[in-house]
Order: sequence, then structure tokens, then C-alpha cells
Amino acid sequence: MGKGLSSTAPHIADPAHYAGPLKDWGHQPDPIAGHSKSDGVLLHKGPNGQPESGLWQCTPGTWPLSIPRDELCYFVSGRATYTHQSGETIEIVPGTAVLFPAGWTGICVVHETMRNVYMLS
Repeated sequence: MGKGLSSTAPHIADPAHYAGPLKDWGHQPDPIAGHSKSDGVLLHKGPNGQPESGLWQCTPGTWPLSIPRDELCYFVSGRATYTHQSGETIEIVPGTAVLFPAGWTGICVVHETMRNVYMLS
């Protein structure tokens, strides 16, 4: 039987309801509204930080963002709206999967505390 985070293949069962400790990853910089706080669990970080995967949680608020590397996100709880600089919007609800390509720039509005499982390449 696997050992979760200390397994040879790190894993989290039911990430939407994961009750293990989350590490404080601080507040989102340059807030537009609110003071979104991030917490998470790192599953893996490769050489030079690439790739990276884990569980990320963020509380309500609004901030600008620019995605530095390709990032695949699978949202397991909460609600948010991502608006690209072009005006295109992506509504996030549980079960939404999004591939943000490197260089994606826009605004994030977290309406309800959200969680996602992510992989940065």
C-alpha cells in the first residue's frame, strides 16, 4: 500500500477534501481586491524546479497574473473567473481542466476558495 506523499509515486486521495497539512505559500502579490492567500502541498519538484506538481488552494480575491511556464490545472473545488488580456473569460467550477500556456496574461478572480491539482512544465 502507498504512503501518500512519501510514496515512490507521491499521491493525494480525494484532493478536494484533503485534510492533511497545507504549507503557507503566502498572499498573492499586487492584489486588485481582497487579500487572496495561497496554501499547498508539493507532490514533486524536478531538477531546476521543472517539472513541478502539487495541490494549490487559494482564498477569495482578485489579482493580475502572468503564467511563466505551461501549467495544467484540474480544479477540484471552489469557483473562480480567469480573464485573458484579450477579454476571453474562463469560468472555473469543480471538474474544470485548463491548460494555461506559458505567457498567458490576465486577471484572476476567486469567488469561493478554490483548490486545484496542477503541473508546471
